[in-house]
Amino acid sequence: MLGRYDNFPENIHVIMSFSSIFTDQKLQRKIMQTFREVNHKSFSFEEIGIPIMRGCTVIFEIGMAERKSFNYVNDEETKRVLSVLKKQSFRAMDFFIAVRYYKSDAQKKTPLRFDYYMIRFVFNGNNYVELQVFHERGPRHIAPADIVQSIEGWINGPLTKKVLRRIEPPS
Repeated sequence: MLGRYDNFPENIHVIMSFSSIFTDQKLQRKIMQTFREVNHKSFSFEEIGIPIMRGCTVIFEIGMAERKSFNYVNDEETKRVLSVLKKQSFRAMDFFIAVRYYKSDAQKKTPLRFDYYMIRFVFNGNNYVELQVFHERGPRHIAPADIVQSIEGWINGPLTKKVLRRIEPPS
């Protein structure tokens, strides 16, 4: 089934809740378009989290789940998902994110160990979405909470009105 990973882990490392100004369907379109834009884009480490060392770049590779595998979020996959979204929205959307790190100096770009995350968006209707993050493996150069913060920032983008607003759990 498109959007769902059959073996999504039960042991979640971070769960954050958001309200949205968009309907589930419109938010899901926004997520796909955002992930297509972010996919394979290079960021400085400071843009994503607390840098482990100076001169590092971070590249995200994102795939959307389809039963037991993930499809790279490119133009073709985005069009396919958007055509499904014209008919119905998803109850959940699962993604695999490989976070690649590179240390750069004047002569070369050296790869560091990568991190692998699984992300699940759960849509509960009434403009409410829960974001679950599981760190699959890797050195955890970027914390799961920083992944959520990055996704939130990408989706909200430069818009004056936030698409996602974090809902703080009661104390």
